[in-house]
Amino acid sequence: MSETILKAEHLKKVFTSGMKSFTAVDDVSFELKRGQCLGIVGESGSGKSTIAKMITHLLDITDGKVMLEGKDITNVRGKELRKTYRDIQMVFQMPMESFDPRHTLGDGIGESLRNIGVSRSETRKKTEELLVKCGLTPEFARRYPHQVSGGQCQRAAIARALAVEPSILICDEATSALDVTVQKQVLELLMERKEKEGLSYLLICHDLALVQAFCDEVLVLCRGKVVEQGAPDDIINHPKEDYTKILVDSVL
Repeated sequence: MSETILKAEHLKKVFTSGMKSFTAVDDVSFELKRGQCLGIVGESGSGKSTIAKMITHLLDITDGKVMLEGKDITNVRGKELRKTYRDIQMVFQMPMESFDPRHTLGDGIGESLRNIGVSRSETRKKTEELLVKCGLTPEFARRYPHQVSGGQCQRAAIARALAVEPSILICDEATSALDVTVQKQVLELLMERKEKEGLSYLLICHDLALVQAFCDEVLVLCRGKVVEQGAPDDIINHPKEDYTKILVDSVL
């Protein structure tokens, strides 16, 4: 059996505004195995993206724990947090918004390499190699985000995420802004990297059909809680909860 690379234990996130509080994630636990693709599905507001942001320290965790390769990373800061960002990278829903419009795609991809001391010449070479690996030509390194399509920009965003050779990619609705054909191409690219490099994925998604096609296991979230967990085929063909049945019906 594959080793556990990421483990979330009883995650909870409470947002407070004045006298009011809202629990967005409530006692969520799961494990991600090395080389596995784990899907987290649910409607908007179910807590999917909040979980991704807690794992990547974009949001503080109210309660619970996150373990990476057996090490507690829940409250890491400074140098340890930078190391965590090398191990876990995130690909967002709107790729053009994740690139600085004043800089080329090559600059954006190479930034993380330069930050860890890679020389400019080596950064340029590796950036071009990453673009080719993600289905683009080296010439894209000289283009700006507004000069490429959404699918091309998302490929560049994946190239940037792969630059530091992470163990885990978290894809937060990474294909939902793309048309169906491009969506399929980008997901196939992600799965190709999984097969060739042994990457592990958290696929945050609202589309059970995509999860069925690409994931090994799925969590179904409703109002911040896990209501079902298992193999995608089992959950789609034999949903136990009414909420899951509604999600399944929406894609059939």
